[in-house]
Amino acid sequence: MTTTLTSRGATRRAMLAAAAFGVAVLATGCGFHLRGSGGSYTLPFDALYVGLPESSPLAIDLKRNIRANGHTAVAASAKEADGIIEVLTNPEKTRTKTILSLNSNGRVREYLLSYNILFRVTDGKGKELLAPTQITLGRPINFDESQLLAKEQEEALLYKDMQTDLVQQMMRRMAAIKIGAPAPAPTPSGVLPGVLVAPDATR
Repeated sequence: MTTTLTSRGATRRAMLAAAAFGVAVLATGCGFHLRGSGGSYTLPFDALYVGLPESSPLAIDLKRNIRANGHTAVAASAKEADGIIEVLTNPEKTRTKTILSLNSNGRVREYLLSYNILFRVTDGKGKELLAPTQITLGRPINFDESQLLAKEQEEALLYKDMQTDLVQQMMRRMAAIKIGAPAPAPTPSGVLPGVLVAPDATR
């Protein structure tokens, strides 16, 4: 009886270890890790209007983060807002994929995915509260012709990861706005630790 219980226990531990290993492989096999929400920010607005189409994935993510702030509402129109986010360069239309490196046979070994936005924030009267600010993010991705579908999925996840980073950086900049103070000077491209910035690669 003791031998049977011991055997079952060992088998169960082995299965749990195998399952944990499988999850780890799936999470890290492609070298990709999604980032978390990064925290909450207190915005100095009662209502914010997001100048992007309703169906825009970036707009949806940004509005969700604004609502999660708990103090600021998302306005349906600019007239109803005391803060207006004007997107001057939409990252969903300008994101790029450029060759980063080649292998010894001259074939693509690695691409650089780039995602950037240029935006500013004004009040309901058109006064600039945040000067035009550009945020540029990039992620390298290995290329393998034998795994095209998997790489397409990884690419989509990397763009989603950059969108998450982008929204968090926008929230942080908007939280730093001081109502009544002069608009701060444009800030350089902000990047979280571990994020590759390569603006030259997108030119």
